[in-house]
Amino acid sequence: MELSIIIPCYNSSGALAKNLPYLMHFLQDAKLDAEVIVVNDGSTEKADLAAIVKENNARFVTYSKNEGKGFAIKEGFKVSSGKIIIYTDADIPFEGKAIHTIINYLTLKEFDLAIGDRSLDTSNYFSEVSNKRRFGSRIFTFIVGRFITTGITDTQCGLKGFKKEVANDLFNVSRLKGFTFDVELIYISLKRNYDIKKIPVSLRSQDGNSVSVLKHGFSMGFDLIKIKINHVKGLYKKHE
Repeated sequence: MELSIIIPCYNSSGALAKNLPYLMHFLQDAKLDAEVIVVNDGSTEKADLAAIVKENNARFVTYSKNEGKGFAIKEGFKVSSGKIIIYTDADIPFEGKAIHTIINYLTLKEFDLAIGDRSLDTSNYFSEVSNKRRFGSRIFTFIVGRFITTGITDTQCGLKGFKKEVANDLFNVSRLKGFTFDVELIYISLKRNYDIKKIPVSLRSQDGNSVSVLKHGFSMGFDLIKIKINHVKGLYKKHE
């Protein structure tokens, strides 16, 4: 199979029901050999999510305890069969053309990762969101880009693609389960000297739950410190 798209979900059945048909129709119209894997991250909406998945001919992974976005993505990856792995959010926030862009850079141009970047001049994002959401995103991206992932500021964009073997390497050594999983993956990728391509994205939906710097700021800040500690301890060394 050419492509696996993983969608972690936590109490987001409404967003998924509204937006998953868009993704499925896009993949069908584009004639992509693709599978969509929806992961229920221990939410209370298992039955609703299962029904949505079945209606849209996707695959379903579920477990009872809420573990976090990073854990859910790795669980989805375990059952994936695509040569390219993409993960995105339950509200399918960006236009499908970005999927073509990811495939192009990971195959024809041989990059290892292709990640959405909302701050690119050719992206259509920040002008479309609320001031509060824009402010929170830019605070976090500034801190991360300055101290953790130099040169890559937008680590939290909800669209990332990997070659299968690269995803396997990164997921095998990653330690974080929550929202900061994205930062950790990019940090390890930079230490591995993987070729990373930042791609433009165009916002199409804001139905999903967004990360709140005020609500999640402390735990995310602590996670950034843990990333540095894990690196010093040698926990990100490549598995042989």
